[in-house]
Amino acid sequence: MRKILLALLLASGLVQAVQLKDGYPERYTVVRGDTLWDISARFLSKPWEWPQIWQANPQVRNPHLIYPGDILSLVYIDGRPQLRLDRGASRGTVKLSPQIRTRPIAEAIPSISLESINSFLLSNRIVDSKEELATAPYVVAGNDERVISGQGDRIYGRGSFKQPLAGYEIFRQGKVYLDPQTKEFLGINADNVGSAALVSVENDIASLNLTRVSEEVRLGDRLFSSEERAISSSFMPSAPQRPINGLILDVPRGVTQVGHMDVVTLNKGSRDGLQEGNVLAVYKTGETVRDRITGERVKVPDERAGLLMVFRTYEKLSYGLVMEADRSLSIMDRVRNP
Repeated sequence: MRKILLALLLASGLVQAVQLKDGYPERYTVVRGDTLWDISARFLSKPWEWPQIWQANPQVRNPHLIYPGDILSLVYIDGRPQLRLDRGASRGTVKLSPQIRTRPIAEAIPSISLESINSFLLSNRIVDSKEELATAPYVVAGNDERVISGQGDRIYGRGSFKQPLAGYEIFRQGKVYLDPQTKEFLGINADNVGSAALVSVENDIASLNLTRVSEEVRLGDRLFSSEERAISSSFMPSAPQRPINGLILDVPRGVTQVGHMDVVTLNKGSRDGLQEGNVLAVYKTGETVRDRITGERVKVPDERAGLLMVFRTYEKLSYGLVMEADRSLSIMDRVRNP
């Protein structure tokens, strides 16, 4: 039988039920390969309620980070369930000679599987405005008058190269995102087609060598300086602080059916109150059918079909990773507060 434990919400003065999962452990030792979502799901029926039971020990260095070998214990403080952390003995340092520098043996566990999204982040970028794309430097020519170029080829770019020592990523304009309901411009998906090393700049013409390509580079492709877009591993699963009523706008890989661990684009972003770590419920859009008795067209209710976690936000758009899917999800399915 599922235990219902009451947790006092200090901010509102209300009492909210926190459901512990059937068979939850009283103690759990973190192992390599765990994610915060995995661990949350061991203790809670609703993993996004993790902040309500997490007790960050102030005496522990980096108390919000969890490492392999750490021990989590379920205890009660003033009648409230809390998870406490004991640092495992495996965390330490390795001394490297002759540089005399140290590094942790174990890296902090991420909130979600970074392997599922790192390759995606290397190949996609959201451009917030049409002007940003239109004013970016572009490929004006290939070597020997080629119109397409491959790895190892020399290409020439035209525009303002403000970071002469930086590497450059080559993007091709993808989908232009408009809000399906308001028709507001939300952003442009830029598809990465390669990388280039800057050799020299003369006036507004740059010479570059192609160091990596995922497809042939064409005239007119845009050049953006390389950026570090690592995902923070320290954010916690949480419910949005504001009501969210959005849509799955796109699946950047070009498919229409969405499943577990797929990345999706949402038509809501930071201006709507979304933050990294926010969990949203996905609802299958109910079909419109013909009532054979009355002849009317009626829409059947939307049905909850999964969960996703937001891992990157832009002003008007967000990327989310599907954490649970009870059935195949699709573009235009709705996302709401869990």
